[in-house]
Amino acid sequence: MNDKNFEYLRDQVKYTGFGEGLESELKEKMQQQTPSFTLTHNAQYGNDSATATLNFKKSDQSDMYFFNSYKVDLQKDNSKEALEQTFYINKGSNITMKEAYNLMEGRAVNKDLTSKEGQVYNSWVQMDFKEVDNGGNFKLNQYHQNYGYDLEAALAKHPIKELGTVKFKEDLMDSLKKGNLQSATFMKDGKEVKHYIEANPQFKTINVYDGNLKRIDNRQTKEEKQSEGQNTSQKQDNKKQSQSDDDGPAVPQEAKKRKKKQSNSM
Repeated sequence: MNDKNFEYLRDQVKYTGFGEGLESELKEKMQQQTPSFTLTHNAQYGNDSATATLNFKKSDQSDMYFFNSYKVDLQKDNSKEALEQTFYINKGSNITMKEAYNLMEGRAVNKDLTSKEGQVYNSWVQMDFKEVDNGGNFKLNQYHQNYGYDLEAALAKHPIKELGTVKFKEDLMDSLKKGNLQSATFMKDGKEVKHYIEANPQFKTINVYDGNLKRIDNRQTKEEKQSEGQNTSQKQDNKKQSQSDDDGPAVPQEAKKRKKKQSNSM
């Protein structure tokens, strides 16, 4: 067995989201020197069960093995039929097991991908359940950088409390880029309301769900944003009025203009 090859595959399996539980079985299978072999990984996401079959093949020219792909069988809690999809392993950033589940749930994932020419590019990826390729896989639609989806701008259209803190905002965006359905705190009439959100690159927006995971109309959340903006504006107006009362008469507009001109000339 090629030890360096084993270490490389062990890390590749680990960082593709299958953890360290397959390490001993991987070594055992490689020592057997069979032309190909598979490993099985089981995962639970809420009430959904997923089984991944990892496919390895030995080189015809050497003792090196390659981790080529893994097939996911997803049994959803509310469905009798299982969903299947094969994900291929590339030299670049692979789709992890959790990201594969998110894609099979219909959500979008943001990845750095590698073209056939070896160029790295960033894209949102989303499964198209209406189109199947020759291998029986659902097509993966890509929304490249030039498509113009700006996640940060899409989030800014909603009254989300976490956006006010840099760390929380970064964590929220990172989670959405992995394809997660993420909880977020919405401000409504001065009160905090828990919603769930997911990225929607195709329509350059985000999808919003209530606490029972029922889809909320985007117009409703826009109205919440406007309402929150009006509340903030009113508070600022009140604050300005209070300051004006405390500081004496307001400076006349003409005086302000002159001050500005003087400072500009300086």
